[in-house]
Amino acid sequence: MQPIGGYHGQDFPAPAGVPPLGQPSAGSATPSDAYQSGAYRGQHDGYQGSFDPDATLIQPMAQAPAAPGPAAPVATATLPKRRPGVVVAAAALAAVIGAGAGIGSYAYLGGGAAGANSPVTVTTQTAATTPKLDGTISAAAKQIEPSVVTITVQAGQSGGIGTGVVLDKQGHILTNDHVVSEAASSQGGQSGEQGGDPQDPFGQQGGQPGETQQGSGATSITVTFDDGTSEKATVVGTSNTNDLAVIKVAASDKLVPAAFAKSDSIEVGQSVVAVGAPLGLSDTVTSGIVSNTTRPVRSGTTNDAVYLAVQTDAAINPGNSGGPLVNLNGAVVGINSSIASTGSDGSSSGNIGIGFAIPADVAVRVATQLIETGSYTNAALGVSVGGQDSAAVSTDGVTLQSVSADGAAAKAGLKEGDQVTKINDFATADADGLIAATRYYAPGTKVEVTYNRDGQSHTVEVTLGTA
Repeated sequence: MQPIGGYHGQDFPAPAGVPPLGQPSAGSATPSDAYQSGAYRGQHDGYQGSFDPDATLIQPMAQAPAAPGPAAPVATATLPKRRPGVVVAAAALAAVIGAGAGIGSYAYLGGGAAGANSPVTVTTQTAATTPKLDGTISAAAKQIEPSVVTITVQAGQSGGIGTGVVLDKQGHILTNDHVVSEAASSQGGQSGEQGGDPQDPFGQQGGQPGETQQGSGATSITVTFDDGTSEKATVVGTSNTNDLAVIKVAASDKLVPAAFAKSDSIEVGQSVVAVGAPLGLSDTVTSGIVSNTTRPVRSGTTNDAVYLAVQTDAAINPGNSGGPLVNLNGAVVGINSSIASTGSDGSSSGNIGIGFAIPADVAVRVATQLIETGSYTNAALGVSVGGQDSAAVSTDGVTLQSVSADGAAAKAGLKEGDQVTKINDFATADADGLIAATRYYAPGTKVEVTYNRDGQSHTVEVTLGTA
């Protein structure tokens, strides 16, 4: 299970003097700062340097420009070298870029304060509830289109366009964090995500409260519905480590909530349909197949999002971010988040048939908690791991450098030096694979962890803790 680097969204060039949106502040840390793994890690704000055939470049995806203001400048990033033993031809090197507000970063609107909200009910499909469609792309598109919205974010002189999915008639809409994160910061009063200390991605040190920021400059989020009507929205909550966010418009019986498929129902090779606003072209439908169901991906505005993605060859481009990837029943199997690109000069080469979506099960769980509390808490093992240049990473799995005495792993008997090879059926070849497999589950979930100790393979049940 080889990880793919996460995208970084980028806007179309803005007039001179307009600062870029969605870029991390100087000195900000990402989970990968604590280690180097086989996963791709981006370097922000204009990478300069010679081309390294052993490295994969991450390029921010250009966002679809928002009217009337111009979008922000392009931000480029690079990925570290792959783990030893992985040989990749230079011609095949790909950059993962955001499909966000364009697929890339739309980090703008901040939302309302976290707090008590009415519990959300998201429709999930089972054999008994699956609609009887004719199994065609057109039928699937017709089923999901009323639930898809175009999200226009305006922040000062810059802006962009992304996509969202209606969750309920109370006005909750699911999209990517990188589409609205800056807006969330500028609105202020948002407690942000709980946990996720960038120097302790596995939760050994315990969670840190999310940063509350008070932004400057006018920001707005406009949601345009399938019938052409528009409405202003606010941010309810965001999770940068899952690249998900919930925004809200006024409650209405006219809203058409999407149905979500169970993640264990999708298979490699099955047909899927993507709906969104690539390059600002709303109501665009593309199709393809599921290429992989559990691809570890690192993405997000600050490269903090790590998840087991649904990989697809359906065309996904800037503007698709936050939109649905659906099966032929019109049920959401994933939220489109990032894509791979062969571009290596800071510009996007567009869709090349490698797109990534956040699994439906994860999206529903995160969205539900964001609506109820305004923040999301990830599952954690309570361990730390080493970097790729140390003896702590090998082809036999991820070596635990330390294990928190009161963490989930320690309680199950795992020790420093153990090499974790699997969490349930998910192989953990490197640190990002371990993070992604852990975050796939909710805190409190019992999982089987397979590890090597003294040349012997063992499997133990672990009850996941909280980050």
